[in-house]
Amino acid sequence: MLTLVLLCSFNTSNASENALELEHTIVNYNASIQGADPKQAYFISLLALALDKSASRYGTFQMRAAMINMPQSRTLKMLAENKNIDVAWSMTSIEREAQLQAVYIPLLKGLMGYRIGIIRKGDQPQFDQLTTLEDLKKIIIGQGLDWPDTNILNNNGFNVVPGPDMSLISMLLKKRFDYYPRALFEPWRDLARHSELVLEKNILIRYTAPIYFFVSKDNPRLAERIEYGLRVAIDDGSFNAMFYNHPITDGMLEKSELDKRKEFVLHNPLLSEKSASLLDEPKLWLTIKAANAIGVLLYN
Repeated sequence: MLTLVLLCSFNTSNASENALELEHTIVNYNASIQGADPKQAYFISLLALALDKSASRYGTFQMRAAMINMPQSRTLKMLAENKNIDVAWSMTSIEREAQLQAVYIPLLKGLMGYRIGIIRKGDQPQFDQLTTLEDLKKIIIGQGLDWPDTNILNNNGFNVVPGPDMSLISMLLKKRFDYYPRALFEPWRDLARHSELVLEKNILIRYTAPIYFFVSKDNPRLAERIEYGLRVAIDDGSFNAMFYNHPITDGMLEKSELDKRKEFVLHNPLLSEKSASLLDEPKLWLTIKAANAIGVLLYN
């Protein structure tokens, strides 16, 4: 397979002059051959922010995008084998943390575990009748083949039809399943493209599901650098500035109308003890106080 590599240089102007005496780090990451969509662009920008904030301690850097279309499972396999890429972002699980080195900072402040659903136009009355968790478990749900969400939902007793990422919308339209849960920032692009689909109005599924940067176990210094840079960005406010103002998150809380939804809280059996311990650091998560600050009530 031909791999096209695009060199992306980012400004490291925040680095001190002493950084010139430190190492120069090249960081390769996977990007879609069609170019970065807004969701990808958020993680790429956040990675650049972390590397920039750590430049005074760890040196200058370059980011290079390996333009290869591949499923998440293959991306993580290549990362574990140190082939072509140095960093990836993914929802975590105990298995992934065993295979790869996680950078234990929730990149979306926990929003990956706030799930609202896409349904076919005209199907809302079916969902209006759902009042209990047992009612919801009777609905056939679609999720990605290699997504941790699929295992979480299965472990909670849901009826899940797995499919390739790129086929899930067509599977929903073909009635292979009836409900397609997505994180709060995810449905809008698909809804804009498919007039036959609408956002389900009543249901919020919630479970703890941080998404992290991952690197190879053989690259602990990169993990250390990214975590240091992210924590600097959290402390100086630049992390939140990016989070609240990026196109993928801008307006999503208002559009999701969480205050009008019935919340179903699920257990995540894939959450490691280390990940669970991060719940003791409120600054890493989107809280009621933070949500109220932007005029939206978010369940804690």
